[in-house]
Amino acid sequence: MQKEYQAAHYQLLANSLVIKQGRKINREFKFGCMIAAGRTYPYSPNPEDVWAANLSDRKALLFSDVQVRGNYPSYFNNLCKQNNLTLDITSDDLQLLKNNTVDFVSFSYYSSACSAADGDRLEHTATNGFETVKNPYLSNEDGVWQIDPLGLRITLNQLYERYEKPVFIVENGLGTTKDRVTNGKIHDPYRIKYLEQHFSEMRKAVEEDGIPLIGYLMWGVIDLVSVSEGKMSKRYGVIYVDLDDFENGTNKRIKKDSFFWFKNYLSLNSLGENNNEKRLSKISH
Repeated sequence: MQKEYQAAHYQLLANSLVIKQGRKINREFKFGCMIAAGRTYPYSPNPEDVWAANLSDRKALLFSDVQVRGNYPSYFNNLCKQNNLTLDITSDDLQLLKNNTVDFVSFSYYSSACSAADGDRLEHTATNGFETVKNPYLSNEDGVWQIDPLGLRITLNQLYERYEKPVFIVENGLGTTKDRVTNGKIHDPYRIKYLEQHFSEMRKAVEEDGIPLIGYLMWGVIDLVSVSEGKMSKRYGVIYVDLDDFENGTNKRIKKDSFFWFKNYLSLNSLGENNNEKRLSKISH
């Protein structure tokens, strides 16, 4: 733990140095941080579960706290004391962090997390590169991770309320092993459902909650090797790539049904325009 947090501190300093240099080059440049986000729910109303969820969110947001606010939060000092950590953090370091904070917060969102005080006795599941207590109210029938569209709206609100900085979704999508080629086509209504539900919650966050969302990027437009598992069979794209986990295949690209849905969604929902009445209810080629 000593080495991990010391290394993280040096990374935070490097980030601040980049921002400092970048602003010398052009004062109009905007800099952000990126976190793997997803609000942590308590498994139950038991106050011990609520506290466990709070601790989980603290751990997930520690480094963005530093990058946005420019200082280490008080709970980090307590963490160091409790674990006998003696870190090389100088007064010059703290000044550098304070003077070179980020302008926006970007994040990946695939699902929410869940914590319990006695989590070892409960069923666990994977999500966004880490393990979490399985939420009994969520399903992963269509994807490898549990699916929580409302969790995206909740997370957007959490991050903006905490930081009061513009937010940017830089990863979101459905990883699944269900894609199959049938007569040269891939019918993926589950991915369309995922995107449609998440876009709906994203728009509510902007239009009803007033969240300054500056962008959205899908992960990914084209099938690629998944970072967490190193597999092609865990597919995210709206464009299919004919390769398996052992590099067998033709590399041919095939546009999935979700490709056409996404294309039409973008054409009918221009940035900054309220076109709710034009939302698609079916695939249009």
